[in-house]
Amino acid sequence: MTIQRRQFIAALGGGVVAGMAGCSGTGGQSEGGAGVAGETLTLTTTTSTYDTGLLDAIHGDFEEMYGVTVDAVAQGTGAALESARNGDSDVVMVHARGLEDEFMRNGYGVNRRDLMFNDFVIVGPESDPAGIQGMSSATEALNAIAESESAFVSRGDNSGTHTKELNLWEAAGTDPGGDWYQETGSGMGEALNVANQQGAYTLSDRGTFISQRSEIDLVILVQGPIEGGPEILSNPYGIMAVNPAVHSDTNYDLAMAYIGWITSPDAQDSISNYTMNGEQLFFPEALSEDPDFQQYVPEGWSSNSTSQ
Repeated sequence: MTIQRRQFIAALGGGVVAGMAGCSGTGGQSEGGAGVAGETLTLTTTTSTYDTGLLDAIHGDFEEMYGVTVDAVAQGTGAALESARNGDSDVVMVHARGLEDEFMRNGYGVNRRDLMFNDFVIVGPESDPAGIQGMSSATEALNAIAESESAFVSRGDNSGTHTKELNLWEAAGTDPGGDWYQETGSGMGEALNVANQQGAYTLSDRGTFISQRSEIDLVILVQGPIEGGPEILSNPYGIMAVNPAVHSDTNYDLAMAYIGWITSPDAQDSISNYTMNGEQLFFPEALSEDPDFQQYVPEGWSSNSTSQ
């Protein structure tokens, strides 16, 4: 790991770093063609993949296979992509397709793959002061919250969830604001805690809500498409490598090994089998009989450009 990358991880302060210890690289595939044993992969990702425990559950297989360490830095989609733009990441796992496409178009990322999905849900107190329970339209539910000026907690952090929330308000034709609308600037887990304390509504990804449901009193009032709700609440995740033509010190070989692994049948099965309180949190999406790999290969890149 470069000194710059170590300084980035050390300076995160309030961010979450999940440093999962790698194996020593003796035997197995780590001595083979990959040539990456003993190295560290820096993954910037959303708080939802960390808060749910998914990465802790599945990364051990990758680390053992290649004899490496994964530093998973949970920041939220906007911050995760910004870290990658600054060269502080090797690979990015996020869930805001518009921001992902912008990242790719601007040349910072390569080899994007669809990875998995869950959905968003609108949660709130069981008393439901805005009367949105069971609504089939997410935008109508938000309008009802705004019209009644019922308390709503927004992450306000440029994350994938915050981006989705703003898109929903725009689709609803409503510009939220006033005493009833609070931005926390925090991750999903903290936003749920604040909403719980204030008896407020919020938009959450289903996985994080399930992982915290036993600790809060909020309930799902508007379902996403997994439970028959509107498709507008779908929540797809993508993964992409940082462009080695932009940041020459990125560990492109290991990033591509990781992308290949996490989109493989075995890792996709591990994602599918990961549950919390008996409920599946994420649904694999990398395998398809009609794949769209959306390859972006950096101009002038060759395997020699990242050799050690």
